[in-house]
Amino acid sequence: MRKFDTKVQHLKYKVLREVARLAWNDELLENVMNIPMTIVPGKTPTMRCCVYKERAILGERVKLAMGGDKTNPNIIEVIDIACDECPMGGYEVTNACRGCLAHRCEDVCKFGAITFDHQHVAHIDKSKCKNCGACSKVCPYTAIVNRKRPCENACKIKAITMNEDKAAAIDSKKCIACGACVYQCPFGAIMDKSFILDVIDLIKKSENNRKYKVYAVVAPAISSQFSYAKLGQVITGLKELGFHTVVEAALGADMVADAESIELAEKGFLTSSCCPAFVSYIEKSFPQMLPFVSHNLSPMATIAKYLKAHEENCKVVFIGPCTAKKGEVQRDEVRPYVDAAMTFEELQALFDSKEIDITTLPEGVLDNASYFGRIFARCGGLADAVAEGMKEHGETEFKLKACSCDGIEECRIALIKKDKGLLDANFIEGMACIGGCIGGAGCLTHGEKNKAEVDKYGREAYEKTIADAISVLK
Repeated sequence: MRKFDTKVQHLKYKVLREVARLAWNDELLENVMNIPMTIVPGKTPTMRCCVYKERAILGERVKLAMGGDKTNPNIIEVIDIACDECPMGGYEVTNACRGCLAHRCEDVCKFGAITFDHQHVAHIDKSKCKNCGACSKVCPYTAIVNRKRPCENACKIKAITMNEDKAAAIDSKKCIACGACVYQCPFGAIMDKSFILDVIDLIKKSENNRKYKVYAVVAPAISSQFSYAKLGQVITGLKELGFHTVVEAALGADMVADAESIELAEKGFLTSSCCPAFVSYIEKSFPQMLPFVSHNLSPMATIAKYLKAHEENCKVVFIGPCTAKKGEVQRDEVRPYVDAAMTFEELQALFDSKEIDITTLPEGVLDNASYFGRIFARCGGLADAVAEGMKEHGETEFKLKACSCDGIEECRIALIKKDKGLLDANFIEGMACIGGCIGGAGCLTHGEKNKAEVDKYGREAYEKTIADAISVLK
């Protein structure tokens, strides 16, 4: 029964599971130092050069599972001692170099970084190289390659550099907490902070004093996760954990689509506000575009705001695929409505920390939203929902021309075009992750099949229109 895409995810899960297991039993503080021993017993290392380093790294993972560095506002952190196995990278000459006479690489280099040995084979002086790539472009044998670290390749906004200790360093002024580096790092040296202890604390207090109820708001991407069980069993499992009620964030998506379709027709141009990493990217890299960002809260915050207004003393925990959501809940405009956010990875750890085998549970029901709210989970779904919202409102004069951006690189191109007056669209749907939310770093599994699962889940919705879905809220 495979629950995760990678062994790195599984290792992260084991740490989260042990932290959660001890927290449920009020045994965490006195046993926290023993967690690395339980994961790597004995004296034989399984991943590193020695068992002592392996346990030291696991100790850092435990700290992140408990909330990480409180002085660091970023959701994503680097475990420095785990980040030492990758080459520094940069441009290198491979053995494909034929020692040609043309020496185009030398001619094009403006910094004198290219030299040749007695066989005319090129060499790059790293102290002079500026990594401009000019030599690589002109080499007729493509013998000069750029060996970037996986985290640098994953970070399309260039928020990752290397520090003097050759470990990855994250520029918080650029980072949008999308988590792409977290998923791509082969050693798990970059991780998102977990607030799983906050979730456990909320549930335990609700069970002990009964003064409030804890609501789980689940992202529509859940339909493509926990593939070893049925969705209804996951819903029952959430209630077994201690959540009072499970609500679809997709219902909040219906509310957003309804409001955003009106806002777009009134203003003539909008960028979406659903993806917190995309909004953060605009704030940090395209601040001049902020006036165009939709004034609507994200689906998560929208449905949470409704719950807080209509359910007395309730607490709201968001569960989804997104690491950036952990940062969104700390924003002033969202903090009053969402008490904590966690990922599907962390939910799996919670299930197993209480030894809940969801495959043995009866199927619960999750039926709050429409097809259009549920397809927010994949790229293009938001644009389709806004188009439906306009149709249901009888909007005929304004013609939607959507630009659905699949990943932060496409977002960047669309924003640049809009800034220069070259974008042939009046609505930018920005999704920082490839595929949309189904490609989020906190997913258990990633893949094209997830899109089909989301669409299937959407078609199973009882409510067929946005208006039908949100009518129960009025």
